[in-house]
Amino acid sequence: MTGTPTEKLVWDDARLADPHRQEDKARRVRAMFDEIAPTYERVNRVMSAGRDAYWRRRAVDLARIAPDDRVIDLACGTGDFARAFWAARPARVVGCDFAERMLALAARRPSPAAPAKTISWCRADALNLPFADGSFTVASCAFGVRNWQDLARGLSEMHRVLRPGGRAVILEFSVPSTPVIGGLYLFYFRRVLPRLATWISGDRTGAYRYLPASVSSFIDESGMASALSSAGFGAVEHHRLTLGVVSVHIARKT
Repeated sequence: MTGTPTEKLVWDDARLADPHRQEDKARRVRAMFDEIAPTYERVNRVMSAGRDAYWRRRAVDLARIAPDDRVIDLACGTGDFARAFWAARPARVVGCDFAERMLALAARRPSPAAPAKTISWCRADALNLPFADGSFTVASCAFGVRNWQDLARGLSEMHRVLRPGGRAVILEFSVPSTPVIGGLYLFYFRRVLPRLATWISGDRTGAYRYLPASVSSFIDESGMASALSSAGFGAVEHHRLTLGVVSVHIARKT
């Protein structure tokens, strides 16, 4: 999106009231991420006090990566999660995203030690992946399923490209269940983070107002378990990290 700041406003008050039910949600998400791409990693580090790198490493640990695993990371952004998986030395990692500027940054920032043949980048929509059935043994997504236009379709695509026995690994924000911690978290998430992140990034799309709105209105652990089950997954497990501000959801294709 180009033009004046008003024209660049992807998420306004009306749309933020119900972000997951916008008919053009995918277009708005793509424009938002293309806009914030240059400062995306910096904002993540500052806003999470560096914990975002730990969350990704922990999710990879829970995935129990083996040398013969083939990993596809959906909504890969600038590639942090894909590179975290590569560090576990699977046979192959493919990072996919539909935001051109995010993916361009991912391609320019591979792990220095990664052989070109083991990590690659693909511009693709997570809801319509250009890969054959059963192409991978791990399908992952960090802080991305919440942004999909159609969660059920995205999870079905994850299921389709996995081999039987393959794992879905989803890292996503959650709201702490303890009242005091949850209240403090929501105050920071809704009041402090949007202002500070917008100032750091210079964003004019409403991206960091969309973030808390989309988290607060997204499904919880039981909803995710139900969605994964409906997509054909079994053996769903959840792991809460850092007092419950994020959760790792792992499920197997039966």
